Amino acid sequence: MTKHRIFTMKFAGVYPLYIKKAENKNRTKEEVDRIICWLTGYSQAELEQQIERGTDF
Repeated sequence: MTKHRIFTMKFAGVYPLYIKKAENKNRTKEEVDRIICWLTGYSQAELEQQIERGTDF
């Protein structure tokens, strides 16, 4: 069975798109980070580590 495309995408590649989309809707990077941390259970430091590591979904 082939993996769906989303599971091979790097989070660091999608993250800036989340920020841009939020800013277009008059939201902030901090709000995006807060939501991602809430959904994943990561702290802010852990979220930044995932971005630096190039972790995929």
